[in-house]
Amino acid sequence: MRKPPIILALTGAIVALGGCEGRGLLGEPVTVAAAGSLAAPLRVALDSFTARTGIPVAMHTAGSVELARRLIDLQEIPDVLALADEEVFPKMLRPEHVGWWATFARGRMVLAMAPNARHAAEIDSTSWWKVLALDDVEVGRSDPALDPAGYRAIMVLRLAERALHDSTIERSVLARSPVRNVRPKSADLVALLQTGALDYAFLYETSARAAKLRYVTLGPDVDLSDENRAAIYGDVAVRIPGKAPGSEIEVRGAPIRYALSVPGAAAHFQGGMRLVNYLISDDGRRVLRAAGLDAIAGRVENPRLKRIADSVAAAGERP
Repeated sequence: MRKPPIILALTGAIVALGGCEGRGLLGEPVTVAAAGSLAAPLRVALDSFTARTGIPVAMHTAGSVELARRLIDLQEIPDVLALADEEVFPKMLRPEHVGWWATFARGRMVLAMAPNARHAAEIDSTSWWKVLALDDVEVGRSDPALDPAGYRAIMVLRLAERALHDSTIERSVLARSPVRNVRPKSADLVALLQTGALDYAFLYETSARAAKLRYVTLGPDVDLSDENRAAIYGDVAVRIPGKAPGSEIEVRGAPIRYALSVPGAAAHFQGGMRLVNYLISDDGRRVLRAAGLDAIAGRVENPRLKRIADSVAAAGERP
């Protein structure tokens, strides 16, 4: 069973950095590696941070698991790492690369629709799995090995099987989502929907709304949005490639939570901490919410919490 999180008012721990420009900035951008589904709302918040502080920020996006692997295998170390699944931090990056992470937003899975989607008049929250199984329908999803939205799409199908007592749902829907319809990250599916190459795709609600796509809600029993249904979600799991070549890790269903951290080897460590401080502050949350992300109060998970707070306050040691 998942242990309860250690909770801390994160702004209190890193407020000492508020007046510090950060080691080595001097016009260099703080680099952010972010989940693709965060691109639109996070860009708004990063621009707001730059306007307030004068510190430039450069962002690139990919699937969250892919970003973790780039850090592990290629030593691509950003100053801030913002992922679509908080569990990527303990399963892949702790303790070698990060010592803490803070959840800062939540989300839900939806079924986004192309403007000219086949059978659009027939689909709703009570029939979506039947429509997706039809022979003339093209369904998109992201790669579970690279992107949490990919393994969450499979979790949605498995949860639907349990809720509806129908063991054929996953097999029949995935038959309409062959390899040609799979992309590295869920954000890559948006253009395929907009052009009609796909009829439907599993996306985060944030991504569907940002792209102004119509979407079908799936219901709290399966959409991974409800904290009170965590135990139900945890009944399903997906195995994906692990840290080492040939290894695997099990990812269990859980409410969708976005999380971020500053790697210990970040080139602009203090600048990264200052950016995190802003993103989880009241002002930062207001900006993120206005941009369409369901931002929540910051929560730190970290087995060495006292050392983190002490080292951050000292604004020197890298935890």
